[in-house]
Amino acid sequence: MDLSAVWISMKTASLSVAITFILGIIADWAVVSIRNEKIKGIVDGILTLPLVLPPTVVGFLLLYINGVNRPLGRWLLEWMGVKIVFNWSATVVAAVVISLPLMYRSARGAFEQVDQTLIYAARTLGMSEFSIFRRVAMPLALPGIVAGGILAFARGLGEFGAIAMIAGNIVGKTRTLPLVVYSLVAGGDMKGATHMWLYLWWSLSLLLWP
Repeated sequence: MDLSAVWISMKTASLSVAITFILGIIADWAVVSIRNEKIKGIVDGILTLPLVLPPTVVGFLLLYINGVNRPLGRWLLEWMGVKIVFNWSATVVAAVVISLPLMYRSARGAFEQVDQTLIYAARTLGMSEFSIFRRVAMPLALPGIVAGGILAFARGLGEFGAIAMIAGNIVGKTRTLPLVVYSLVAGGDMKGATHMWLYLWWSLSLLLWP
């Protein structure tokens, strides 16, 4: 068993879900707070887009944007000293972009189910919007937010297409469990691929077990 792939996968999924958790909650509260339905629809569509696009297309777009010859990739490399593509950080970026819609949709549904009379009551008591968010909306929406975080972790752990495009399949650096399965099948090692697939399935089953 390629233990480095297990470690890379767990690191990628753990960091990506932490980033996705924060970004998803901020995006959800911001979208729910938008009064203009047209603007809300546009923002909602942008945030949901990675969910409907093929992962390889998302990976290609990330590769195109973050490539060292592109403005963003060149700026990150020259001014920040950070190279995204074909590096471990690329696996995190891909996992965040792919899993964010799941977190966003789940948490948004939870926020929209919060009783608005409680929000209005908190405002009449003089609470700030941040206090309302932290002390009223968040506790009531927490089950949906946690469910979104679990789905995002599982999606990041099992991502293949986007990671393969932007991070490559570099042993000990960017090769995650799904990429190991692909490499073993391509090399004709069906027994090894079966073992790795079962390990990935077992990991996800433990995570999603009710």
